[in-house]
Amino acid sequence: METRRYRMVVASGFDYVTTGARVDQQLRNWLVQPPKAYDIDAFTEGRNEIARGVTLDHDATTATAGAYGRWRLREKTPNGTWQTTVVIRQVADGPIWVQLDVEHVPDDPDVVPDAAKTPRLAKRLLEVLDARDSLADVTAMPQVVEGDDVDAVIDELCDGARRLPIVVASTPHGVDFDTWLEQTIDPLVHPLAGIAVLYILTPDAEARFNRRLEYHRVYGGGVRTYLPGVDPAWSADGQRHRVMSRRLIAEKPHHARRILAQLPQNMAARLPLPAALDSVPVMRTRARDGVGSTELERLRDENNALHEILEEAGREQRVRADEIRDLKRELSKAGDNETQFIADHDEQYRELHKAKLHVLALQRRLAGFIAAEEAYALAADSDDDPATFEELLGRIGDMPHVHFTGSRKLTLELDAQAYGSSWVRMAWDAVLALRDFADAAAEGRTQCDFKQWCSDAPSGVHTISPRKIVRDESKSVKTKAAWRRERTFPVPEQVNADRQVFMGAHLRIGGGNTVAPRLHYHDGHSADHGIFVGYIGPHLTNTLT
Repeated sequence: METRRYRMVVASGFDYVTTGARVDQQLRNWLVQPPKAYDIDAFTEGRNEIARGVTLDHDATTATAGAYGRWRLREKTPNGTWQTTVVIRQVADGPIWVQLDVEHVPDDPDVVPDAAKTPRLAKRLLEVLDARDSLADVTAMPQVVEGDDVDAVIDELCDGARRLPIVVASTPHGVDFDTWLEQTIDPLVHPLAGIAVLYILTPDAEARFNRRLEYHRVYGGGVRTYLPGVDPAWSADGQRHRVMSRRLIAEKPHHARRILAQLPQNMAARLPLPAALDSVPVMRTRARDGVGSTELERLRDENNALHEILEEAGREQRVRADEIRDLKRELSKAGDNETQFIADHDEQYRELHKAKLHVLALQRRLAGFIAAEEAYALAADSDDDPATFEELLGRIGDMPHVHFTGSRKLTLELDAQAYGSSWVRMAWDAVLALRDFADAAAEGRTQCDFKQWCSDAPSGVHTISPRKIVRDESKSVKTKAAWRRERTFPVPEQVNADRQVFMGAHLRIGGGNTVAPRLHYHDGHSADHGIFVGYIGPHLTNTLT
């Protein structure tokens, strides 16, 4: 279900006092200038009604547990109330958070709220706050990425702490860059101010960007939305990040703008708030100085404020109930799709496995490597595959050039997990391919690495799809000490004096998601020492797990 609320959550580049002053100034300017043109002096004088049917309230605290300041604007319309809320928040030594919400509250709780558009106030705030989302700058207009900036942008894409999507635009060949930016991209991404990080690649940067991100490219005037946690080394991860074609952008710009905005808008509204913002108490509207001069009037104001709090709590409860219902529906649908996908994948792999064995038998017969009766036995080899990971590890022990040095316990735990039978077959295919590669290297029949071997292997040997082979981990994994330690596994002293090596090379067992296992290996100069498998087990920690 498409969300109806606009929500911006960013970290300010300034301290709490400076941030509060800048937010206050921009809010006042937004209120007094057309098209609103409200009487802000009324608020200064102690009245919260700044125009007919328009109220502005403010509360703040400087408590030791954390400071916050909040402004809430309510504008009455014939079909409900538009509510705009701005919060700044600081807790301990954390960042200074700024939250901007805009939502429509219908008078009738059964009426669907109107969708909130990106407010002008969002752009005003972004211009003065040096707003950030973890490593990335959050701006109202696209930032131009030059060639030297590409590495920093890739670091932002892979940043596990990032909350917002990153939208990256490319430029069509033969089109003037500045014209494309100003006339096409700027209007296209206008609704994304505050809810996405916006970039456009220069032609030089685009070429470098696509060389670095083999599975996540964007080119030809396309625009790509990168969700948090990009894994550059995982081809299947590319499917998570939507691409919008130049054709749609050029032929249906309004439709393209609406489609591009949907995902960031839904993410912004449904993503849990940072803990600091989530702990801000419910706003309590009280009579301001100069209002309610008698005790009766003050009590009436207090009573009205209490009713207002209860009504707001009721509205929030209905909104949350609707969101929970929609999320449960989406979760149920996703679960059904995942179960069907796994079943289909398992069945397809069984068929592929049989076909590969048959083809392999025919290749060996044609090459004269084995006798006819041996080929027949090989074609029936599917019945002799290991049925468990325990049996698989035992068979590795019989291979002269493939050595398992990892934790048997972690590998054996895979036998108890769902869909394990499919994983065993896939892992065994990978081990057989590693065995044939290691044997060939030991005999001097190949000088390439395993991925290249699987791409150009001679007939009659076991291989796996090169797309399942990742030569090394991403930069974000290799530079994070804890993640690097997870991928450092034992090897004999003759391979490395430290008796351990970092095994960034790995194979994907099963589907591409983070549930399916991984096999990490080290080519210990295979002609001399063979292949060392340091790990067969669940996907290790990275930006997605």
